[in-house]
Amino acid sequence: MASRSPAEELDVDGIAVRLSNPDKIYFPGLGENGGRKRDLVGYYRTMALAGPMLSAVRDRPTFIERYPDGVDGDQIYQKHIARKRPEHVLSTPITFPSGRKGDALRPTVPADIVWAANYGTVIFHTWPTRHPDNDHPDQLRIDLDPSPGTDFDDVRRVAIDLVQPLLTELDVTGFVKTSGSRGIHVFVPIEPRWDFIAGRRAVIALARELERRDPESVTTSWWKEERGQRIFIDFNQNARDRSMCAPYSVRRSPDGRVSMPVTWAELADVDPASFTMATVPDLVARREDPWTDIDERRAGIEPLLEMVDRDEENGLGDMPYPPSYPKMPGEPPRVQPSKKVAAHWDEHGNRVEE
Repeated sequence: MASRSPAEELDVDGIAVRLSNPDKIYFPGLGENGGRKRDLVGYYRTMALAGPMLSAVRDRPTFIERYPDGVDGDQIYQKHIARKRPEHVLSTPITFPSGRKGDALRPTVPADIVWAANYGTVIFHTWPTRHPDNDHPDQLRIDLDPSPGTDFDDVRRVAIDLVQPLLTELDVTGFVKTSGSRGIHVFVPIEPRWDFIAGRRAVIALARELERRDPESVTTSWWKEERGQRIFIDFNQNARDRSMCAPYSVRRSPDGRVSMPVTWAELADVDPASFTMATVPDLVARREDPWTDIDERRAGIEPLLEMVDRDEENGLGDMPYPPSYPKMPGEPPRVQPSKKVAAHWDEHGNRVEE
């Protein structure tokens, strides 16, 4: 077993944060050449002090994905804030789909991000809400998820040729980022006047319209067996308690890849592999944050809710929730298509009462 390296103390905007075992290898693919714990914590210290990452997570319920033994070790996905923590680390109350209450991390100062990184956090996942109102999202989140047989270029084409024009038609603004893997995330700032159910149904309506416009490339099917080689719009990322990787968050990857905000123009030829915790700080220092005005671009979702109503009139109701959720009002039965008995279902996928 390798010996522990001595702890150090970091000054993070006037707050002392302990860095324990700084030379421990977190990214074996990089080793001592950028893959140590000090490199990860140093990246988050730079990004938190630079401003854009703190702006993205400030006051949001934040779940942390920890790898205390490095990214090849065990994963700890932590929703509840640690009971033992420094005074500067605050919490925010959340309600889970079951009705159970909890308290999540609420970053408010750069030291909170650095403290979490020293705690073994590699990935920061945020809710689409801000403290103290965690019942009304201020973002819709469009997750473009590649299926087997598709790649980033396929996702990119759907984002540029389909998602961006539709958002423009709806008079809302989409802020785009690489997922840090093979996908693309688009965050749409909205007025926090609707609950999670309405927000999720709005994204379902948007996804269905994308599917109608290019059914060969886009699918809304929750069931993997029906997706084929198409880009899945994961509408359930808008359900209560679902969180998404924060902008500028590192991902669990051998090269320390980052989920990177870009402009729509940059997306046209961007290489997601070029964004790592070694390269992103210099890029951030050289240019303005593409998401700098996201909170000023909030809009209503009435046009999307009108699309929801039209779909309902055409027999297209709600879609399945993830299996961990309680049965939701209006939700169709969660039955895998290959296990359905055809005589018991209509053409819209609704169960026919016997």
